[in-house]
Amino acid sequence: MKLFTKIQLSTMMFFQFFIWGGWWVTLGTFLSKNLNATGIEISNAFSTQSWGAIIAPLFIGLIADKFFNAERILGFLHILGGLFLYLMTYASDFQSFYPYILVYMIIYMPTLALVNSVAFYQMKDTAKDFSSIRVFGSIGWIIAGLIISYLFKWDSIESIENGKLINTIKMVSIVSFIFGFYSFTLPKTPPSKNEKNKFSLKEIFGLDALKLLNDKNFFLFFISSILICIPLAFYYQNTNPFLVDLSVTNPTGKMTLGQISEVLFMLLLPVFYKRFGFKKTILIGIFAWTLRYVLFSFGALNGEDFLLISGIILHGICYDFFFVSGQIYTDHKADKKIKSAAQGLITLATYGLGMLIGYWIAGRILSIYTLENGEFDWFYIWIIPGIFSFFVFLFFLTIFKEKNQTKYQVNNS
Repeated sequence: MKLFTKIQLSTMMFFQFFIWGGWWVTLGTFLSKNLNATGIEISNAFSTQSWGAIIAPLFIGLIADKFFNAERILGFLHILGGLFLYLMTYASDFQSFYPYILVYMIIYMPTLALVNSVAFYQMKDTAKDFSSIRVFGSIGWIIAGLIISYLFKWDSIESIENGKLINTIKMVSIVSFIFGFYSFTLPKTPPSKNEKNKFSLKEIFGLDALKLLNDKNFFLFFISSILICIPLAFYYQNTNPFLVDLSVTNPTGKMTLGQISEVLFMLLLPVFYKRFGFKKTILIGIFAWTLRYVLFSFGALNGEDFLLISGIILHGICYDFFFVSGQIYTDHKADKKIKSAAQGLITLATYGLGMLIGYWIAGRILSIYTLENGEFDWFYIWIIPGIFSFFVFLFFLTIFKEKNQTKYQVNNS
């Protein structure tokens, strides 16, 4: 790959995840403090991600893969997305805010697949080239958090009280417009010219991979993937408001430690795979979820920053050791004809179904443990997903049987 093309694609990934991380992390705090949203309303807002994930494959299958260049659709969607982000800033209550975020997430979620399509089309060896480009997405998310916390201090107690968190949405709206126009300069990525690839709901939703569920181990992994996404929703929805309530300084900036650990533990993942195999690696990831929420629960009781920061840093183990390991396992189990369908099925199960259930539960737990004075009983808000994670750990430990301690190859270029 030419250096200029690599710079183009790396910049694309940076923009893509800068936009997401630049407002999604602080969304719960913004809705609670600026729009006085209830726990259930906050969960409804976060659930738009899941609806977007469910609708995204349909959009890609109907349009992106059939008629238009991927980079052009990417540009159009981000320009349109910038408009809806801008409209969000004029919402005065949750009822007027919700339609904008719903439409925006339906627009944004397909772009996650589109940036991958643009990148993969330019690569001769995806295993070798992709990770070095994708890492700029994590860097974009990290930089967004650092700008919010340390450059503009929009997430300080004083700034939140003065309504300055709205600036995060304004910022990513501007970046979305810039990225939209930039996308038209990306390397051309034409649609498939294979006329035999007719539209198929089974194909675009990964339903061709349903036969994998006949494998008992894969079926148990599939169920575990849905279950573990339920406590995951608590982290995305509640962590920033939790840190703000405990008066942690620069909460959004400190949350970027989760993305930094994600990058570092990605490098360690091949070591764990080689030594422990799939089942033990997955179990380490699941147990990390339990430990993280226990740390948050007791951190809520004594306000100890060490416990809170440790819980955030565990995000790298939680995400990489389960989700990335799961992607590798899925790729190993699926034959060549259904590898893409299998990955689509897991994505639909996790970010679609699993997270949708998780946000629904998280919103109701948040409402139940909202005290009369408007404060939250964070100990119970966190210990509940911690206990649930532990039951998922026990379920996977006792039911999943790994044959011959199979080791799967991890590409770490």
